Amino acid sequence: MVRTINREDIRHLNLFNKITRISTRFCFEYNNTIIFCVPRNQLTRSLGEGGKNIYELRRILRKKIKIIPQPDGIKEVKSFIGNIVRPVEFKEIEITPQEIIINAGGMQNKAALIGKNKRRLIEMQRIIKDFFGKDFRII
Repeated sequence: MVRTINREDIRHLNLFNKITRISTRFCFEYNNTIIFCVPRNQLTRSLGEGGKNIYELRRILRKKIKIIPQPDGIKEVKSFIGNIVRPVEFKEIEITPQEIIINAGGMQNKAALIGKNKRRLIEMQRIIKDFFGKDFRII
């Protein structure tokens, strides 16, 4: 992750580490949800028994929380983006050397992916740039 982290991100990461006992350095916000990326083999451990760790984080931070697996390169970009934007669906994804293009598959899905005042689109562009170093577009 290339972007510099701010004080609030450090606070979130430290709290996540304290509650789950798993150290990660990937934390970002999308659609008013704080999303933590953990290694795939530690995903169930980070959730806790019956999701107790997520409930505890949600109670303390007073925001929605998602814990998703960390991508292992460009080959997992479709599942990574799918986990972030869930429950919104998209039709297909195209990866070119310079950018990642998502075909939304309908006006309602496209509107949900872009968001009001392009907020979700801008957030996703930042996330894709940080993780994969590519531009992001929705068609």
